[in-house]
Amino acid sequence: MSRPTRAPARLARYGFGVSDGDGGARAADLLGPTGLALWHPETQEPADPAAAELLTALSRAADPDLALRQLHRIVEAERRTAPEDAPSALLAALYADAGLRRRLVAVLGASSALGDHLVANPDQWTALATGPDGSAPTADGTLEATGPDGPAIPALRRAYRLALLRIAAADLTGGRALEQTMAALSALADATLTAAYGIAVAELPAGTPTPRLAVVAMGKCGGGELNYVSDVDVIFVAAGDDDLPAGTSIATRLIHICGLVAWPVDAALRPEGSRGPLVRTLASHLAYYRRWARTWEFQALLKARPAAGDLALAAEWIDQLAPLVWAAAARPEAVDDVRAMRRKIIDNIPPKELEREIKRGPGGLRDIEFAVQLLQLVHGRADETLRLPGTIPALRALVTGGYVGRADGEALLRGYRFLRGVEHRLQLQGLRRTHTVPTEPAALRWLAAALGYTAMPGRDAVEAFRADWVTHATEVRRLHAKLLYRPLLESVARVPADGLRLTPEAARHRLEILGFADPAGALRHLQALTGGVSRTAAIQRTLLPVLLSDFADAPEPDRGLLNYRQVSDKLGTTPWYLRLLRDSGPVARRLARVLSLSRYAADLLARDPEALRLLAEDPELTARPADVLRDGFTAAAARHADPVEAIRAVRALRRRELVRLACADVLSRAGALASTSTRGGADRPQGPATLGDIAAVGTALSDVTDATLAAALHIARAAKPAPPGLRFAIIGMGRLGGYESNYLSDADVLFVYDPAPGVPDDSASAAAHAIAEELRRLLGMPAPDPPLGVDADLRPEGRQGPLVRSLAAYAQYYARWSKVWEAQALLRARFVCGDADLGAEFETMVDRVRYPLDGLTREQVIEIRRIKARVETERMPRGADPATHTKLGRGGLADVEWAVQLIQLQHAGTVDALRGTRTLDALAAAADAGLVDPADAAAMTAGWRLAAQVRNALMLVRGRAGDQLPRHGVELAGVARLLGAEDTGEFLDEYLRTGRRSRTAMERVLG
Repeated sequence: MSRPTRAPARLARYGFGVSDGDGGARAADLLGPTGLALWHPETQEPADPAAAELLTALSRAADPDLALRQLHRIVEAERRTAPEDAPSALLAALYADAGLRRRLVAVLGASSALGDHLVANPDQWTALATGPDGSAPTADGTLEATGPDGPAIPALRRAYRLALLRIAAADLTGGRALEQTMAALSALADATLTAAYGIAVAELPAGTPTPRLAVVAMGKCGGGELNYVSDVDVIFVAAGDDDLPAGTSIATRLIHICGLVAWPVDAALRPEGSRGPLVRTLASHLAYYRRWARTWEFQALLKARPAAGDLALAAEWIDQLAPLVWAAAARPEAVDDVRAMRRKIIDNIPPKELEREIKRGPGGLRDIEFAVQLLQLVHGRADETLRLPGTIPALRALVTGGYVGRADGEALLRGYRFLRGVEHRLQLQGLRRTHTVPTEPAALRWLAAALGYTAMPGRDAVEAFRADWVTHATEVRRLHAKLLYRPLLESVARVPADGLRLTPEAARHRLEILGFADPAGALRHLQALTGGVSRTAAIQRTLLPVLLSDFADAPEPDRGLLNYRQVSDKLGTTPWYLRLLRDSGPVARRLARVLSLSRYAADLLARDPEALRLLAEDPELTARPADVLRDGFTAAAARHADPVEAIRAVRALRRRELVRLACADVLSRAGALASTSTRGGADRPQGPATLGDIAAVGTALSDVTDATLAAALHIARAAKPAPPGLRFAIIGMGRLGGYESNYLSDADVLFVYDPAPGVPDDSASAAAHAIAEELRRLLGMPAPDPPLGVDADLRPEGRQGPLVRSLAAYAQYYARWSKVWEAQALLRARFVCGDADLGAEFETMVDRVRYPLDGLTREQVIEIRRIKARVETERMPRGADPATHTKLGRGGLADVEWAVQLIQLQHAGTVDALRGTRTLDALAAAADAGLVDPADAAAMTAGWRLAAQVRNALMLVRGRAGDQLPRHGVELAGVARLLGAEDTGEFLDEYLRTGRRSRTAMERVLG
């Protein structure tokens, strides 16, 4: 019969000819009368309804052409052994048994190796037949009895292939989930090891006592997650020295037998690897692991499981090693060792295979396994529910225990199932060990079809597979990095195992050791946070052992824990809160630092707990540019027509910025931003001192105040319409004007207006007053946000003078009636918001007052000295310590500022560099101009900086205003700790020393 030149269109619809590339001609031959007789060439139709069903089944195979060829070969092999002209028993069974048809065709289309096996053993297809009761063949990994006939090894090989055939058929037809397939393959490995063990024991010389020898499964087999073609990792354990000779013979023979029957047995995970003895005694194993084992060896022991031989001995070996396994993570290098091992595996992949490796490559199975195993090692010390050998059960336990988020856990499970499914199909095709996705189009089409991807209109099966692969690999890679490099892991690993359990006795003992003043009260907080079986409590049980160490690092551990409980009570039911603490970089430890070191920041977070999201990223802990703040605040105000609602929005933004700055300040001063380093045997996260410099803090806080005033002015002008053309500006004074604000500073301001031409001054003045009063009213309204007082007492005539003056009125007053102290106050005047031209005109106008061309008269210098002495005596609080009062004390802020301002009043008329509102800039300019001795300038700079830092630190620590640095107590310790000093005594001595030097320098300047 001549071969058709091209496939009939009807036959091609069944999918034949795609993989052969011959247009289906070969398929037509195999299906025709001289082949399987399933197809009528003349009618282009199936031979009969039964043939049609079989053709339909073949069309659904991963590779219809391969399935057809293999079926034809099996039938031909059957015919060679059957009587002449006898009908094919296989075809008859396929017609009658739908289950057999589905299972056999699926195997033939997916595995050329199993098809070849059936061709060589044409009677074994019966292993896939449906039972008399309609049940599918058993596919649980059990071996059929090898029987006494024939050599034991060939019988074992036959039984192994039959069991593998059943497992593959159930897998390919959806009869088994991935977990069931892996469990069945692992059970088959156990059965094969047991059979090989029995053969090896039977071959011992007569009279040789049977040794006690255990075969421990490791790796994927130990985890019950074996794939189709893999080395089976084992460790051999003998009971005693007398068992070693015979045990080594059995182990050697077992390895040889399994290699002939199924797969290589790999014993390289044993102590000392391939260089060590194949079999060791239990005592020898224990000695090795106690003294020499590295982290990866304990990581491997997570999957240890009795497999064959003396199972009781294997279980004893595992039990005795367990304490060592669950102590391994406490090693200082443990976490880094696991990470390094993962990097080493990736580095050893050939570059051309890196992106196609589904096992070892980035985003592959190893990423999931390493992340799970590291979490097991760290958290499994205290949580025995995590001590599971399988990746999937362990991952589920990690999710249940709250160590991994539900969404992350489900994503990893999906990725694991997908990747293992791909691995299974790749290996099943040729029953060879491979983990690399092919690049050939035909091979990719087969793989996509074997995985269940089908072509649909507008959807190519291969492209759909590629898209899913990329999606899963990308997600696995992301989650691997998130979990394996989670900063909390190192911290948890350093906590003693007893401290992780948080039982009442262990917790009370640890609280006492950590220095909590009220262990009983702290224990009540812990029980409230961790009690019960909820997921929230489980996550808290993970976090708190680490956070307790951070609370204990502060002067008041009890307050840090109390603040943490208050924040947790407010946000504990919020889905993102604990997930953020557990998963998002250093948030948990940063929060602990902030809550334990700063009452001010803790109070802000209590008012706005959602602001703790700012702790997740370093860019969120940097001061916002002034123009960004101003635009954002004004835009928020513009979204509300009601002035009250508008100012609430502005004040909420101000609160959020204060949270940002306070947290950034605390963390940068306490060294808790970014990476981690070691301090004195304990762990302290270190990072960039974003706001550690006092000038940066003052500028940032002043920018926030500027933006708040600008937005409030926008609201006030909208609420109190003014005559057209009225210009209005706010001038910053005092610390606001000098960009030296602190956390609780009021806004010292002057209000200035300028009426439009032709507008009566009375109406313009009334409108300007209304705007200023409305601004002060809005910012002074009771609210949960930190208040911003608007203080205009530095205006001409003080509180007795009008709140708002016109530009002309200011010029007239300063020209005729101003005193030297008012000129001194104007040294810090700068435009803040409102009409920029008016602000510039005001600054130009006051320049003549604050920068007199002729300097000061002798009487004016004496007056400044007199006022300075009066302020020092009258404004110093009763009972205050002059040596440690940061504002009015010796060498403090006032000393330096008065000295600098005297120099400015005397010389800024001729030295332009002195014309600035910032104290330290003016002091540096004075030194450069030779107006101050450089040593004196350095002493005053140091004094001003330290006093300003301590003043801000006092506010952060106390949560309230205060200028007095105490000489002892927790507040002193808190300030010292916040400023990076370990010894409070040395810190106080340094403050006093710096203050004395600054005071001496000031006296030389002020005269």
